[in-house]
Amino acid sequence: MEINIEKIKQEKPIKELLDFSIINIDKPIGPTSFQVDLIVKQALGLKKAAHFGTLDPRVHGVLPVALNRACKLSDYFMHKDKTYVGIMHLHSDIPESALKEEMNKFTGKIKQIPPKKSRVKRQEREREIKKFEILEKQGRDVLFLAEVEAGTYIRKLVHNLGEKINGAHMTELRRIKAGIFSEENIITLYAFQEAIEEYKKGNESKLRKILIPAEIIIKILPAFQAKEDSVKKLLIGKPIFKEDLKENLEDLKENTKFAVFSDSRFIEVAKIVKDKDILAKPEFVYVRNVH
Repeated sequence: MEINIEKIKQEKPIKELLDFSIINIDKPIGPTSFQVDLIVKQALGLKKAAHFGTLDPRVHGVLPVALNRACKLSDYFMHKDKTYVGIMHLHSDIPESALKEEMNKFTGKIKQIPPKKSRVKRQEREREIKKFEILEKQGRDVLFLAEVEAGTYIRKLVHNLGEKINGAHMTELRRIKAGIFSEENIITLYAFQEAIEEYKKGNESKLRKILIPAEIIIKILPAFQAKEDSVKKLLIGKPIFKEDLKENLEDLKENTKFAVFSDSRFIEVAKIVKDKDILAKPEFVYVRNVH
């Protein structure tokens, strides 16, 4: 059975949406990603809000923010490729063909050490650069596109390129895609606040429009249907046996993660374990207390 995300968005009660949705914020230059979380959390009166993939205060663009229980899904959404457009300034002019040749050398697997200001441990790590391309060059200013593995530092990438071409630094950067989230369904903080004001007046249409049901996890994980008589058991976190699901999952490899639904109702994310008669064990169950 196909899960209709748009139908969930339109039909689910707004209170339930606010407990298990994502808002794709267009983060402006200035605030930190954590400050954006706080703005969203306070405006909606939530217990928790958390972004997928931190953006530097000087970087703007796509910042998906999970609401309440959707925060538990961050690991599944976050570790996906990111796409950026930016401007770098060359310290000395070189022909576009020569610059392109040097940029091509950075595609594929590269080694990076996180910058001093980063929150992660400063040790060399491998990242993959899928694309590093010139979009436009005017003198020593270059508009570029970079499609990279999660955890890649673009400012560092430009700096390392500069070491090969007599210097370069990044002057502007915008994230245009983070995993399945892109500029197509982005919302500015101003438009977000406007939707909140309308919601407080009793009009939920603008807020509903910007909420992305967390059931959209089906875009990154395979989804399977639970049998009706197994739903209550699964909702209290019990292991999954093959007879609990409508589909046959025996061909899935061990450690494969998947989502379980009852029609369009999200039940859990589970992982294949194949431990005797147990097919899978839950990693995150949406509701544990069932009456």
